[in-house]
Amino acid sequence: MSHILLLEDDEILAETLIELLESESFEVTLATNGEAALDKSYQHHFDLFIFDVNVPLLSGFDLLKALREADDKTPTIFLTALSDIASLSRGFEVGADDYIKKPFDFDELLVRVNALLRKSFQSSSNLVSVDDFDFHIDTNELFKAKNAVNITPYELKLCRLFFMRRHHTVTKEELLDQINEGGEASEGALRVYINKLRKTGLPIENIKGIGYRLA
Repeated sequence: MSHILLLEDDEILAETLIELLESESFEVTLATNGEAALDKSYQHHFDLFIFDVNVPLLSGFDLLKALREADDKTPTIFLTALSDIASLSRGFEVGADDYIKKPFDFDELLVRVNALLRKSFQSSSNLVSVDDFDFHIDTNELFKAKNAVNITPYELKLCRLFFMRRHHTVTKEELLDQINEGGEASEGALRVYINKLRKTGLPIENIKGIGYRLA
């Protein structure tokens, strides 16, 4: 199931879009202002952003600019009533993948959403790199400076999740799910695994009260 972050301050339109997208089996998280959307983008992994432009606190343009500068490459569609060439150009300059002018046909939006998600999936790489570490998603192998790193199966599960969610915070609950087989894994056990991964040199940050993130 693909997870979409929707930034829309029009309550009626937001409810309609959520109903539409959820009817197509998408999971939708709503933010009604740009700063809230920015916070949510750091707390969860999203497969697609749908941003209105004229929203409170931080515009959709400024929000996406900040995300792209933070190396967040999540595919993004702008929804906006702005129709001038300058606005259209600005949207693509800050990193948009698509741009839909209001009012729009809901079926057209679904076509664009599915096309963008399909393109993103097809272009995603099986190799994810952080500093001098490489993680091969297809073979479940971790390398440091081209040398294989020997870690336990549980550490490998956590490592895979960190690399797949690079630059995003992974919650403690999500991490515990990876090591919770046949019993209730504790946060203490999770901390032990995290510390062992850190000893390999992996830059894992503690996000207080939420979880961890691969820097």
